Amino acid sequence: MPYPEQMVAPMRADLSDVGFKELHNQADVISAMEEQKGTALLVVNSVCGCAAGNARPAVKMSLESETHPDQLLTVFAGQDLDATDEARKYMFPYPPSSPAIALFKDGKLVHMIERHHIEGRPAQMIAENLKLAYKEFCI
Repeated sequence: MPYPEQMVAPMRADLSDVGFKELHNQADVISAMEEQKGTALLVVNSVCGCAAGNARPAVKMSLESETHPDQLLTVFAGQDLDATDEARKYMFPYPPSSPAIALFKDGKLVHMIERHHIEGRPAQMIAENLKLAYKEFCI
């Protein structure tokens, strides 16, 4: 069963308030990914502590760089189940992971940060990893 919306609303807002487009269903994901030109950052958001303490702060810090993705997209694991399942198809061959951060260029996965790269790492370190990926792929 999905988490209650009132519980996840502040966690959603943490990303949507900085410009992330929420993808709530399978059709939203397909549309966003199939029409994607340029670069897109897709965050699998989650209620877990590493999403709150590491992933979301890191993603927001990473956007303070001169170079950043053209599109900001997010799905919410445990809430938008069909959207999350569909988003994970685009992250193949990586196994399902929540949270996760994926960078795409012209619809192709070019950089991936899985949960085991998020847990126990400071947000600043994750943000620096993303900024380096932006410099390489978001030009």
